[in-house]
Amino acid sequence: MKKNLLGKTVFIVAVMLVFLFGIFGIPQSFSGSGLIASLQKRISLGLDLKGGTHLILQVMVNDAVNADSENAVERLKQQLKANNIAYSEISKPDPQNAPDRIQVKGVPPESSGDFRRVVEDNLQDYTANSGPDNSWVLAMKPSALTELKNRAVTQAIETIRNRIDQLGVSEPVIEEHGLGQYQILVQLPGIDDPARVKEVMQSTAMLQLRLGLSQQPYSSEQEALQAHGGVLPPDSVLLPGKNIGASSGGGEPHQEYYLVSRSSVVTGRDLRDAREGRDQNGRPNVNFFLTADAGRRFGAFTASHINEPLAVVLDNKVQEVANIQSEINDTGEITGNFTQQQAKDLAMILRSGALPAGIRYLEERTVGPSLGADSIRHGVTAAVVGFLAVLVFMLIYYRGAGFNADLALILNLIILLGFMGYFGATLTLPGIAGVILTVGMGVDSNVLIFERIREELRNGKTPPSAVEQGFAHAWITIVDTHVTTIVSAVILFMFGTGPVKGFAVTLTFGLLANLFTAVFVSRVIFDAHLNNHKAGEPLSI
Repeated sequence: MKKNLLGKTVFIVAVMLVFLFGIFGIPQSFSGSGLIASLQKRISLGLDLKGGTHLILQVMVNDAVNADSENAVERLKQQLKANNIAYSEISKPDPQNAPDRIQVKGVPPESSGDFRRVVEDNLQDYTANSGPDNSWVLAMKPSALTELKNRAVTQAIETIRNRIDQLGVSEPVIEEHGLGQYQILVQLPGIDDPARVKEVMQSTAMLQLRLGLSQQPYSSEQEALQAHGGVLPPDSVLLPGKNIGASSGGGEPHQEYYLVSRSSVVTGRDLRDAREGRDQNGRPNVNFFLTADAGRRFGAFTASHINEPLAVVLDNKVQEVANIQSEINDTGEITGNFTQQQAKDLAMILRSGALPAGIRYLEERTVGPSLGADSIRHGVTAAVVGFLAVLVFMLIYYRGAGFNADLALILNLIILLGFMGYFGATLTLPGIAGVILTVGMGVDSNVLIFERIREELRNGKTPPSAVEQGFAHAWITIVDTHVTTIVSAVILFMFGTGPVKGFAVTLTFGLLANLFTAVFVSRVIFDAHLNNHKAGEPLSI
């Protein structure tokens, strides 16, 4: 009995057209170059094919812990003063190895209860333990410490991503590196200035506006200490400034030092925007704009410190110091010996926010575009040769049924590339290997079905019955092999790095497509052939 295959045929043609659109979109022209250009727009090339830079970064999470504990020290000082609790010293005994530890000395025994209450109310992430000689040791809770370090990595990834996006790098990969602790994997396809990208990524660019505590800079740290009797004033810090060039009488460049307040009235977190511009002399500078709340605080601060110096600090280095002439609200500028590109990069870094911790480069690999082009050429050649060899083998070994398998394989490849176009998947060299493996898996499914049909024919079944039994019995085996392989591909995607993920993605898409083509499409082709098959005529398989 002939089967009505119109609905199934229309469905197969519709699927093919949908996935052809996923591959090419709407091409501007149907010439070879136009189709290739459309294909390149829909399917992105990975680092190993397009060329670019591969980096593994180590996030120095202890920097974030140190910053948090420094803020805790300042909050503790303010709260102890507000609650009239005496102490002789608050310090961090080992910032390098134990950045979360804070030591408080000289707390009177009768204030122990009040001290513990202040810590519990204001420093919830810390526990306080009493020590000898009226001292206390504050340590960050293990859960809070782990959360802070993980948050530092997450924030670093987002900050780096913001900076890379503003540089215009296409299809970057920026994610946590699963093979190391607190590491980030960065892959930047097609970049032409890796040194600049690295500099932009690594710069912390923490802007701070601090009150200057001296009208003139000091030529050395020793000079600053001598000017204050060997001890710096409380709540002050000495920061380096610009390098001063050799004087007219000769000599080497030297560093200036400025005495500024330890706390900042405004930080980079208060920025609303930053843009490169020009100062009154036409030199490149950076204009910054504060949030409404920060503008109110800055306005009140500057109004109460007229004719006092204000220091603009960037990355713990004083960029400039100027006297406050009048109240300043929500706008300021940073000047210096910037080139236009440096001013543009600095404004971009300030907009994207400061890194929560420093980063260190553990690994760097660069793939040139010529090497990537060679990889594409050899990879595509291998895929085409392997695909054609499979097509020819199936035609020779399975005769007419081999034509059936070849059509299914071609549709399988169309669906796989269409999947990648719709989902924006990145094609890598291992991804091409995944495509080739998918072809092999597709052939394996057809072999299972065809051999089962041959076995049924040898047992005396008619061609329609042999086809029916062949697909029915091979179905379970095909599903079993595909599901186990897809599970393996999912594990590779979850725990692998970029190229391995590319292999897993193409393999998974190909296997899903193969379930459709090997079972549904191939069966429709067989049924169409059987509709025109004459009784007693052998099946070409």
